[in-house]
Amino acid sequence: MDGSAATAFGATDAAVAAAAVAVLLGIAYLSGRKERDTRDFFLGGRRVPMVVAALSLVATEVSAITITNVPGTGFTENLQYLQFYIGSAASKVFVAFLFLPMFYKHDCTSIYEYLRDRFGAPTQYCGSVFFFITRVLGSGARLYAACLAIAMIVAPTGADPQLALAVTLAAFTAVSVLFIAVGGIKAVVWTGAYQAVMFYGAGLAVIVYVLAHVDGGLAAVADLAGRAGRLSVFNFSGDLNNPTTFWAGTANAFFIGLAVFGTDQELVQRLLTVNTRRDSQKALLTTILAALPVTAIYLLIGTAMFALFQQRPDPQLPAAAKGIFPFYIAHYLPAGLKGLMLATIILASIDAPLASLSSSFVMDIYRPLRPRATPRHYLRVSRLGVVAFGLVLALTAMACRHAGNVLWLAFQIISVTGGSMLGVFLVGLLTRGGSSRGNIAAMILNTLAMTALLLLSSFGPHGLMEFLHVPRLLELLHLERLLGPGACAPAGEGPIVPLAWSWLIVVGTANTFFLALALGKLLPDRRQ
Repeated sequence: MDGSAATAFGATDAAVAAAAVAVLLGIAYLSGRKERDTRDFFLGGRRVPMVVAALSLVATEVSAITITNVPGTGFTENLQYLQFYIGSAASKVFVAFLFLPMFYKHDCTSIYEYLRDRFGAPTQYCGSVFFFITRVLGSGARLYAACLAIAMIVAPTGADPQLALAVTLAAFTAVSVLFIAVGGIKAVVWTGAYQAVMFYGAGLAVIVYVLAHVDGGLAAVADLAGRAGRLSVFNFSGDLNNPTTFWAGTANAFFIGLAVFGTDQELVQRLLTVNTRRDSQKALLTTILAALPVTAIYLLIGTAMFALFQQRPDPQLPAAAKGIFPFYIAHYLPAGLKGLMLATIILASIDAPLASLSSSFVMDIYRPLRPRATPRHYLRVSRLGVVAFGLVLALTAMACRHAGNVLWLAFQIISVTGGSMLGVFLVGLLTRGGSSRGNIAAMILNTLAMTALLLLSSFGPHGLMEFLHVPRLLELLHLERLLGPGACAPAGEGPIVPLAWSWLIVVGTANTFFLALALGKLLPDRRQ
């Protein structure tokens, strides 16, 4: 099979994709009608069925990055990404029985209201701001991954790739804003369940198609991929500078799981739409079994593609992981299946975190400043917030275009900032100490420290200077002569600190936890 065997993106594919999006918008309209206040808009009146909430959480957890980038990771690397699910599963159990009961006890619309009740309003504001930063950066990467894939699939041959990306990004930002501003969280949750079903169906259809075109089928894939190391699942190496070892991956996934399922409004908001704490816990625990197969399917698509292109090399195949699966969709999938895969990517990208960003802004920042406004006023501000954050996400997505593997970029973002948020939540849940002043200082100091550690673990001395444009600075200051020739030249030496980025959130959580406790005693709040 070669690229010429597949048809170009045409009317059949457009019809399939349009039908899938029409179903999505229909579900959004029917489920999101008659929003009366922010409780309806942000919590769905807590009337969402448990199974629907669980499937919606799976759709959010999977996201466009899984659909578009995980096959590329399976193609260029191996199956070791599956190690992350061990730590992720453990974190969900922890969140279900420690975090969720407290959120229901405090009747939270935004989970950062818990921080207000526990420490005071300043910690709530700081937590919300950290959520904005982390979620905008992470979701910008997700949106970029989806729009890049869509632009590669539908853009005419010879089209300017940057222009195609910009047009696609603008279109999807507009659709996402309209979709969430009208329907609120009920539209997000119900359509998320539909999206999860599409992720399963489309992934299974593609993997069957790829296997059918590999000479020798599944046995050949196992042989070719196995000899190339593409079937490796576990890496028990003790190398602290390898982010994909079992130890680093499991620890990273556990702490990231605590951060996203326990302290990230976008994911927790879905769990708060069900009526009782017990149903919320069931929804979260159900996702342990529901999310793993989706990721496994898309990883194995990449493994099967690796075997296919070993048998039939294609010189036009992109080198970067982020472009491999979109290239395969555009040049190899037949009419109909191409449209189904495009629809799946579209659905994964439309579910942007605009509802959670808006809810956190209104409940944590705006409402305390205007405590006596009417419910309709807050609802109007919430919808305006969706529009504003939609524009911010679009700009952030464009800034991600220089990333190589967007999957790892998203993990690195939360690894830097997630520990600060998680550490303060754990101080509140596990101790009686802490203060708002101490918490805020600990969160800021830790984020600066983790940013510095990420740079030190990613570059050698000369590489770091190049990254920070130090050579140009030294030239302007006439200090290069003092340091000697070649002092600022790039070098291929190892990192300054041999520590994989996977450990950042582990170190950052512990650092914030103990720093917040210590500073809470040194910087008590005035009310204490």
